[in-house]
Amino acid sequence: MLNVAQRPNQEITSRAAVAVPALVIVLLLTVFATQAALAQFNVIHAFTGAADGRYPYSGLTIDRGGNLYGTTFYGGATNDGVVYKLAPAGSSWIFSPLYSFQAGSDGAYPYASLTIGPDGALYGTTYGGGGSGCGYGCGTVFRLTPPASSCKTAICSWSETVLYRFSGGADGRAPHSGVVFDQAGNLYGTTVFGGATSCNNGNGCGVVYELTRSNGGWTQSVPYSFAGGNDGMLPYSGVTVDPAGNLYGTTSEGGPYGQGTVYQLTPSGSGWAEKLLYSFTGGTDGAAPYGGLNFDSFGNLYGTASGGGSGGLGLMGIAPPVATGGPAFELSPAGGSWTFALIYTFTESGGGGLGPYANLIMDSAGNLYGAAGGGGLPPGYDGTIFELSPANGSWTYTSLHQFTGGSDGEDPFCALVFDAAGNLYGTATYAGAYGNGVVYQITP
Repeated sequence: MLNVAQRPNQEITSRAAVAVPALVIVLLLTVFATQAALAQFNVIHAFTGAADGRYPYSGLTIDRGGNLYGTTFYGGATNDGVVYKLAPAGSSWIFSPLYSFQAGSDGAYPYASLTIGPDGALYGTTYGGGGSGCGYGCGTVFRLTPPASSCKTAICSWSETVLYRFSGGADGRAPHSGVVFDQAGNLYGTTVFGGATSCNNGNGCGVVYELTRSNGGWTQSVPYSFAGGNDGMLPYSGVTVDPAGNLYGTTSEGGPYGQGTVYQLTPSGSGWAEKLLYSFTGGTDGAAPYGGLNFDSFGNLYGTASGGGSGGLGLMGIAPPVATGGPAFELSPAGGSWTFALIYTFTESGGGGLGPYANLIMDSAGNLYGAAGGGGLPPGYDGTIFELSPANGSWTYTSLHQFTGGSDGEDPFCALVFDAAGNLYGTATYAGAYGNGVVYQITP
């Protein structure tokens, strides 16, 4: 089995305290209280660690009826992960486990968010399971469908079909992200490891894979296998598809400076061609982009890097210089190339907090929303939900919620989703009433 008794290395951080004068603390707490008052935060489910699951690393997917779907890395019948549903019922929510992974051929340890397919089914990936390779299985791509007839009990298991089981070789290993559809109905995703090149201590540099329908099943191919050099390596994030069928994503390492990349894959008659849109230097532009990318209506790309950034004078210019948790950035197309611009540099003023690991989302007014897994304003250093608003050529940061590590949860690693009313939903991986993570709602 996968040895994940402790948090993954990239999510571990020391929480060294930062000495801040008493006056500064008072001022920071005042700012925090003012910002938090702008949004209402509610926990709509606290995971018990039993049949409902444990440790929701993934974000949420919402359907047209306002139902939320997600996964937990652990929990369930054999502690190998759960797919669940939260259905709104007046002012409350009804939780239903849809599928419990068995760590066999069906997969284990779902890390990523789900995708609702054109057929209404749920599509996703598991980090492990699927076979005997890779020690704990090399991972799967799966499809879940509801029971054919109406459910007569409180808990009705959905039916799983495994679309592909990774072997750990050239086809890839350990999909950390979910899948996306193109307009033709093909599925695309990434694996962190595996591939044609033996790098990263023999684990492989990762691949971008494609699944196409074939004779009632699915056929897997690899549009691109990372080599670990200037092209990048270890793609933790998935890919984004534009209307022309081009794929966009990030690698957490590699590139000319070794600090990660933003890439584009373009289909052609002879295969797929990779183009680097940006290579991170590890300086003020950031490093290690674990999150994916999103487009705005003008074709600009937005994303985050988990490390690097500019230190500046400290928060509001009154606190001592603080460590940075990575920047949010914009990439704008112009004349066949892309222009990189910093939007905001996150500060770990709590001391040792994590940077943003997840995709940003944008509302109709052009505001960006996201989650950072740690750091932020006192009194807690356990993550924050934020808004970035454009105005006069710059962006203004607002904290919508600062996690305390108590009943509200801890470490929100995942992207957020909107409902039709503009409410935000997400997960915090740890803490909560039972110590196993929570699902929350934020009403701006």
